[in-house]
Amino acid sequence: MSTVEQPEQLTILLDRWQSGDKAALERLTVLVHNELHRLAAKLMRNERQQHTLQATALVNEAYINLLKSDVDYSNRLHFFSLAGRMMRRILVDHARARNSVKRGDGQTLLTLTGQCQPTENNVDILMLNKAMDALAEFDPQKADILELHFFAGLNTAEIAELYQVSSKTIERNTRFAKAWLRQIL
Repeated sequence: MSTVEQPEQLTILLDRWQSGDKAALERLTVLVHNELHRLAAKLMRNERQQHTLQATALVNEAYINLLKSDVDYSNRLHFFSLAGRMMRRILVDHARARNSVKRGDGQTLLTLTGQCQPTENNVDILMLNKAMDALAEFDPQKADILELHFFAGLNTAEIAELYQVSSKTIERNTRFAKAWLRQIL
């Protein structure tokens, strides 16, 4: 059963779990694991070949952090947007730790593919993070939209639903944000 096909069921399970229903947490875990693993695998394909972090470890660490978070998940979109942010943080922290050990040796590369592709070349995850942070200072919503596209794997319609605006508005904001990142990177 896909979480994409069952967004209402996921929202109901999130609500029940947050109300203390342990059985809802078990069902929630089954529902979201495959989707989170798909997203993590996509992110890890863009990393360097000898990356020590595996997609499963990325999913597990992100999921544990999501469970520990004191956040009221309002719906499926909110949950997956936070999951994407968690995965971004984990990848950035991992790259920082690696670079602190091997300063400058074997930079962590990330190829942006799909709807969010600011450059045609590989981008260092730490450079991307710094550019995303700068964009967030300039325009937090546009940075959030790119993060939702790339790190949370949400499509334009899902992001439009989350922000309660039209898909065209999200497309315009995405084009602007990508152009801004191209200049920075």
